[in-house]
Amino acid sequence: MTAPRTPAPWRLAPGPVVCVGETMAALAPDPPSPLLTAPQLRLSVAGAESNVAMYLADHGIPVAWLSALGDDPLGHRVRASVAASGVDVSYVRTDPHRPTGVLVKDPGPDGTRVHYYRRGSAASALGPDLLDGHPVRTAALLHLTGITPALSESCRDLVTRALATAPGDRPYAVSFDVNHRAALWPDGTAPAVLRELADRADIVFVGLDEAQALWGEHLTEEAAVRALLPHPRILVVKDGAKAATAFTDEGTVVVPTPRVTVVEAVGAGDAFAAGFLAGLLRGTGTTGALRLGHITAASALQVTGDHGPLPDPGGTEALLALSAREWAERALVTPSA
Repeated sequence: MTAPRTPAPWRLAPGPVVCVGETMAALAPDPPSPLLTAPQLRLSVAGAESNVAMYLADHGIPVAWLSALGDDPLGHRVRASVAASGVDVSYVRTDPHRPTGVLVKDPGPDGTRVHYYRRGSAASALGPDLLDGHPVRTAALLHLTGITPALSESCRDLVTRALATAPGDRPYAVSFDVNHRAALWPDGTAPAVLRELADRADIVFVGLDEAQALWGEHLTEEAAVRALLPHPRILVVKDGAKAATAFTDEGTVVVPTPRVTVVEAVGAGDAFAAGFLAGLLRGTGTTGALRLGHITAASALQVTGDHGPLPDPGGTEALLALSAREWAERALVTPSA
């Protein structure tokens, strides 16, 4: 009798990526200081999904950003800024009746608070029909976050439909960054909704502290988060300055976080996701993808905006080629596992 064949490990198919979600005009004190006493503000753009798109473009990955913007100067500026990074914005809708969302950063000694002015924005009117045509239907990967389903009922329907079909039956893989924003979920539904959505995705990103805040302080180890989210083909659990852990059908991989001088933490999670996805699309393997996630996150951590410059390609390749011991020597904390 022939022995049953072991299924081949799942691999992310190469191809274009589509990132779906809201991007806003962003105001931040310049230089960084508390908003109450800041002498001036700097105008930029900020959005989790477009951050991922811009970093993917930096890594040479074909990527489109799909959203809606108001027909206003801020919306035109957001579109131009994202496009300048090499992202395809040709499918972004212009809404003549709704405004572009705005956020304001308030740096302080305990971190940066963010104030949102996005209710009734153009992107909050997005719905499931966005999935019916190009560029989604021709994508290899669709990237979503837990921010979008909190924006409106139609936005929640969009994400729910994108994840309604079982993995393997969808025309694209789906990556989902939990990206919990407590201020957007005043009704207490976030834990159940985000767990259900995340467990349907192919690739999931979540912070360990984020998982604890959502699903319980008992989640003290990365493996406990995996037990809570058993179905994603790849689950990445990030533990801040310590390490990032990837659970796959081939096993568990832990890569320590390298030392970096932190200017502002906002946007680092998006950068990590982009680096990890770029690594998978480039075929670097799980360890290489985690390293590329860390390298890309460091680019965001060292700037006041959400999008910082990557190291030159030679520098990145040198970091990816380090031995495990050499990489660990660069880490702030070397995990025991």
